[in-house]
Amino acid sequence: MKVAKNTVRRLSAVLLSVAAVAVAGEASAQQDPRVGLKAGWTDAGVAAKNIELVSNVSRPAGFFNPQSLGDILLANSDLAFRGNDLFLGNFHGIQIYDISDPRNPKLRKALPCPGGQGDVSIYGNLLFMSVEMPNGRVDCGQGAFDQGASKDRFLGVRIFDISDLNNPKQVAAVQTCRGSHTHTLVPDPKDPAHIYVYVSGTSGVRPAAELAGCSGLPPEQDPNTSYFRIEVIKVPVAAPQQATIVNTPRIFADAQGNIAGLSKGGTHPSGRDQTARTDQCHDITVYPEIGLAGGACAGNGILLDISDPANPKRIAEVADPNFAYWHSATFNNDGTKVLFTDEWGGGVQARCRASDRPEWGADAIFTLENRQLKHEGYFKLPAAQGANENCVAHNGSLIPVPGRDIMVQAWYQGGLSIFDFTDPKKPVELAYFDRGPLSSSELLLGGYWSTYWYNGRIYGSEIGRGLDVLELKPSEHLSQNEIDAAKLVRVDVLNPQTQQKIVWPAHISVARAYVDQLNRSNAVPADRLNALSSGLDRAAAMTDAAAKRAAFTQLADTATQLANGAPAADAKRLNALAQTLTDLAK
Repeated sequence: MKVAKNTVRRLSAVLLSVAAVAVAGEASAQQDPRVGLKAGWTDAGVAAKNIELVSNVSRPAGFFNPQSLGDILLANSDLAFRGNDLFLGNFHGIQIYDISDPRNPKLRKALPCPGGQGDVSIYGNLLFMSVEMPNGRVDCGQGAFDQGASKDRFLGVRIFDISDLNNPKQVAAVQTCRGSHTHTLVPDPKDPAHIYVYVSGTSGVRPAAELAGCSGLPPEQDPNTSYFRIEVIKVPVAAPQQATIVNTPRIFADAQGNIAGLSKGGTHPSGRDQTARTDQCHDITVYPEIGLAGGACAGNGILLDISDPANPKRIAEVADPNFAYWHSATFNNDGTKVLFTDEWGGGVQARCRASDRPEWGADAIFTLENRQLKHEGYFKLPAAQGANENCVAHNGSLIPVPGRDIMVQAWYQGGLSIFDFTDPKKPVELAYFDRGPLSSSELLLGGYWSTYWYNGRIYGSEIGRGLDVLELKPSEHLSQNEIDAAKLVRVDVLNPQTQQKIVWPAHISVARAYVDQLNRSNAVPADRLNALSSGLDRAAAMTDAAAKRAAFTQLADTATQLANGAPAADAKRLNALAQTLTDLAK
């Protein structure tokens, strides 16, 4: 979410400025079940396809205001995971849940610590939290500030020791000039004793009287301006209290060294908004296994070389006149695609109406080859939302289905959408879950901030309604075998902005998932595919180890033969199937 200048007053004005009347003809323009859902808090209408809500936990006492459901100062924000623990950020602090039983999550700890957004990440026994709003205090307190600079104000990244989850302790608080809207953990494979943090600050610059060295002057007046940079924090894992900023790279500079070298901003094609100037990043997603990061940086999408984590270097950039504000980035597992989101309207306005073009407030999908980005297509929530529903592309993650690029994504009060972008030119929706707006008479901030796949389920941070847990259901678009294969992928920790390479175990469900995909694409003659499928079933049922190995080896040879001459996408699946069968034969 973009909170301009970090002022609650301005945010409230934006919300109040949104008309509370439906766009003429909007409901009739779409026949999707999501259109026109009943408004309400706990009793809103629901539309779901190929997915089931299995649990919902409301925000705990102190973290919501029943008299003001859309209160930004109590809004849920982003998620992180470790083992059976889920960490839910909030503009008011942190909630920690035990999700060992996903159908019955239990609140372990609610830690008030205001300052927004409250985005969280986990590394070992350290919890990192972003703070950007002017009510943040060094001591996590809730007292008001006098006007002007204050030594007690905190804007930056907090670090907590969570060795005892019932008693988190703040061990470091690294101040930055523009606060931390979001942050990204960056491991260094050559230096496991340290973790790096890329800080994306989007607020105005603090006065030097509050934090020495801060400058809000334009670069032509001060080459050391606090704009047009990110911060890099180096954290000794064994001594996090020594965390410090080690670099402020000018990743937006042009070839001539002009630090304001990218987008200058302009008028959005809608005529209602301005496109952003690139003097900040909103989100940076790193993919350490391929040495790259995708930066969603206000007026541009950028590609960074992070082979030296302390010194990220920009190697490519893209622009799109349809994008108002580049918000976040996600790589596909192969590292051959990057999906960027556009948070047109800052997340607080209705931007999924029937009158809003599908290229606005959407995802832009790029292919990545030789470290260069090429635009291929767009995806936007296909169900028109009402004027009382803040809606735009927001946070999501990959769902680890082998052989396909599938993502679950939050759309605020547009709900969540699951879509396949394996073909980047023709992304297609597979499933969705949506509730009606919080109010039938006005736009209140609400909906999904983020939705992520974690160890077999989808978890959603609902801004106003709490924590959701959802389960995928099989359909003609996604088979049970594909869902079972995705559930085989387990991770110990998930920080969505630090992508991990997905590796599937050698398992019969993975092989069957590939066969289901081949059956769906009709690229392999039906008789040969049926023979392959029945052969799989026979091999899986064998009890003699030697006979089973021989059967899997023969099936692998068959898959390799079928790959010859098959269309590229199916050849890739057939070769992956052959490798899985070879591994099963070992």
